Amino acid sequence: MQATRGTVVSLNYTLTDDEGTVIDSSEDCGPLTYLHGYENIILGLENALEGVAAGHRSEVVVEAAEAYGEVDEEAIFEVPKDQFPQDMPVAPGMTFAGETPSGDVPLVVVEVNDSGVVVDANHPLAGKRLHFDVEVVDVRAASDEELQLGYPQ
Repeated sequence: MQATRGTVVSLNYTLTDDEGTVIDSSEDCGPLTYLHGYENIILGLENALEGVAAGHRSEVVVEAAEAYGEVDEEAIFEVPKDQFPQDMPVAPGMTFAGETPSGDVPLVVVEVNDSGVVVDANHPLAGKRLHFDVEVVDVRAASDEELQLGYPQ
């Protein structure tokens, strides 16, 4: 069976950046299983796996636009210091959730200055080219329930 819309694909992968630094891997947690064609994984990887069968191995390079997008400069902004608890030490690299009308958004502290705290709401991998070493271990038809839910059980 081939990976097409409505199939469940299981794959082992290692994700690295341009320098070869490992960002993520299925090595310790077992294969990633997803419903193909339902945007359960990044677009560039899903497109590269279209039509492949169990046993397929490949190295896939995904540009930022088909991964987590380009860096959105408007998603980097300053928050007044009085929005943070006074007893909370804030430092670059720290992460926290910011409340928005559509739900919580993860934020990373970029800089702390006299007037406020500069935060970044971009995905940590935004703007990055990603390199996947993948091995497809299984492709099967999705159940009716999986198709209704939009993800595998």
